[in-house]
Amino acid sequence: MSKILVASICALFLCVQVNAQEAVLRAFGYSAENEYCIVFNSSWTPLPPSLDNATLYQLVNLTSSVLCHQSDLPPEGLNGKAVVVMRGNCTFEEKALIAQSSGARAILIASKTSLSTPSANNTDKGVNIQVALVRYKDVLNMQEAFKDNISVKLYAPPAALFDYSILVILLLSVFTLALGGYWSGAAEQQEINLAALGGRRKAESRDEIQFTPLKVVIFVLGMCGILVLLYFFYKWLVYVMIAMFCIASAMAVYGCLAALVQMIPYGRCSFSFRDKTIEIRFFFLAAFCIAVSVLWAVYRNEDRWIWILQDVLGIAFCLNFIRVLKVSSFKICVTLLSLLLVYDVFFVFITPFFTKNGESIMVQVAAGPGATGEKRGGNIAEVPAEPTAPYENLPIVMRVPRLSSPTQYLCGMEFSLLGYGDIIVPGLLVAYCHRFDVWNNNSTKIYYISCTIAYGVGMIVTLVVMVFSKMGQPALLYLVPCTLLTSALVAWRRKEMKRFWAGTVYEVLDSKEPLLQEDGGESCGHIQ
Repeated sequence: MSKILVASICALFLCVQVNAQEAVLRAFGYSAENEYCIVFNSSWTPLPPSLDNATLYQLVNLTSSVLCHQSDLPPEGLNGKAVVVMRGNCTFEEKALIAQSSGARAILIASKTSLSTPSANNTDKGVNIQVALVRYKDVLNMQEAFKDNISVKLYAPPAALFDYSILVILLLSVFTLALGGYWSGAAEQQEINLAALGGRRKAESRDEIQFTPLKVVIFVLGMCGILVLLYFFYKWLVYVMIAMFCIASAMAVYGCLAALVQMIPYGRCSFSFRDKTIEIRFFFLAAFCIAVSVLWAVYRNEDRWIWILQDVLGIAFCLNFIRVLKVSSFKICVTLLSLLLVYDVFFVFITPFFTKNGESIMVQVAAGPGATGEKRGGNIAEVPAEPTAPYENLPIVMRVPRLSSPTQYLCGMEFSLLGYGDIIVPGLLVAYCHRFDVWNNNSTKIYYISCTIAYGVGMIVTLVVMVFSKMGQPALLYLVPCTLLTSALVAWRRKEMKRFWAGTVYEVLDSKEPLLQEDGGESCGHIQ
C-alpha cells in the first residue's frame, strides 16, 4: 500500500502538466532569429507544445491600425499569414474575427501596457485562429532586427504542475528551523553547564528576550498594525522595511558567524575604543557583515541572482530570531501560535472580501504590488510591459525561482515564496522543545526531533494543498496544528504534560541544590 501511495505522489508531482498561459514567439529573419514572450488563452485555439510542431507564418505588420473594421485590412488580404495589430478600441475577439475573415492564421495584439490573459467569454462566435498578446516594445525590436521580412512561430511549452523550487523551499525551511531550534537548546545547555561550574545561573542573557502573555498580545497586535500600514502606504514604508532588514540582517549574520570566529585562534589582538576592548577579528567580521548587507541593498532588484543572497540573509535572520526570542512555557507557545494562526488565516482568506481588487492583504504585501508573477494562481497570467521594470519587494520572504517555468527568462522571473514568519513562529516552539529536552536531560531529544519532523510534515501538507488549489496558502494553518499537537502528544505519552505546560528551567529541574542569587540567598523565583 505504501509503495502505491509513493508512486502515486511521484506521478502526480512529476508527470502532471498544465497548459501555461505564457508562451513563446520565435521570430525569424534572413540570417537570425529571436524569442519573445507572449500571453494567450488556452480555452481559445491552443498553441502547439513545441517549436517543431509550430507552423511558420509570414508576419504582416499592421501596428498602424487597431483592426476594428474591415477597412483596416490590406487589399491583398492575409491568407495563411500572421498579423500584428495594436491593442484598443474593440475586443480581442472582434480583432480576431476580422483577421480570420481575411484568411489570417494567427493574430498578435501589441500592447503598451501589461500583457494580461485575453478573456474568453464569447468563444462560441467561432474564433479558430491563434490569438496572443505581445509587447509593443518587442514588435519594435523585431522590426529593427529583421526589417520587413519577418516569419514567426507560436508555441506554448507545457509547464509541470509541480515545480522543483517547492522542494528547495521545503529544504531551506526545515533546515533553518531545525538549526535554530538546535542552537537555542545548545545555548541553554551551555548556560546550565556554566551555572553548574559557577554555582549560579544567569537570569537572562543580554541579547535574549523572554516572551510573556502580555508581550505575546502586543507582538501580534503590532504585526497586524504593521501589515495594514504596509498595505495602505506600501510605496513609502517599503523603504523603511528595507533599511530595517539591512540592519537586522547584518546583526544576524554577525551573531551567526561570531560563534565560528570565536574558534579561530588568530586575530585575537585587540584595541580600545571608548573604554571598550574590541578584538581585531570581530572588527573585520562586523565590517564583512555590513558589506554583505549593503551589497544586497544595492542590487536588491537584480532578480536573476540576488535571491540567493537574500535567502542567505533570511536564514541568518530567522536563526538569530529563534535564538534571541525565548518562550518559557508550552502555555505561551500555544497562545502565541494560536493567535498568529488566526492572524495568518484572516489576512489571507478573509481580507479579499474587503479589498478593492479581491487580493488578500497578506499576499499583496508579501509579493509586492508589481510582482504579478509571484501572486498569480491557476491559469491567469500577467506580464509587465517592460521586461525588466524594477519594483520594490519586501525582504520578508524566502524566494526561489520556479525552476520548471519554460518562459522564465522571457516573461520575467517567477518565484516560489515562503514568509520568514512561517519559519520563526514554529521555530520558537521547536526551540522550547529542545530546551525542555535539555532541562530534563533527554538524551534522545524526543521533543525537539518529533516537533521538527511535525514541522516538515506540516510544510509538505501546505505545499500539496498549494499545488492542488493553485493559490497561496497561510502556512501556519497547517504548521501550527502539526507542531502543537505533536508536542502535546509526546508530553502526554511521557506523562510530563504538567511540567511541559508550565515550563521554565526552575520548575522543570529537579535539583537538590538550591539556586543561588548573587547575594548568596536562595532563589525561589520564576524566570519569565
